[in-house]
Amino acid sequence: MNNEFGTIEMSSDVISTVVGGATTEIFGIVGMASRKHVRDGINEILNRDNYSRGVVVRQEDDGIAVDVYIVVSYGTKITEVSKNVQERVRYQLEHDLGIVAASVNVFVQGVRVQNDI
Repeated sequence: MNNEFGTIEMSSDVISTVVGGATTEIFGIVGMASRKHVRDGINEILNRDNYSRGVVVRQEDDGIAVDVYIVVSYGTKITEVSKNVQERVRYQLEHDLGIVAASVNVFVQGVRVQNDI
């Protein structure tokens, strides 16, 4: 980004942390999943330090494209949860970082039963 004071550059890890934080606050999300679930293990839910393994950020002509890999809670409507992720990620990127997301793609890597104990 350029402004009157100079240039601002943000790493993909910064964007991934904002995206992961926004995603994990949504009802129906168990957590972030690794985009390479075969290698990393499908059962692993990523913690805050590893959000970059569950988010892919690509630069495009009309903004950035974000791929988000999630695990949803059993019994939730997956399409509704995915739509909420898209809306929340777009909002957080614009609000927190001033970045316009050209697309937010959601990949559901698993469904997990939550035990309410």
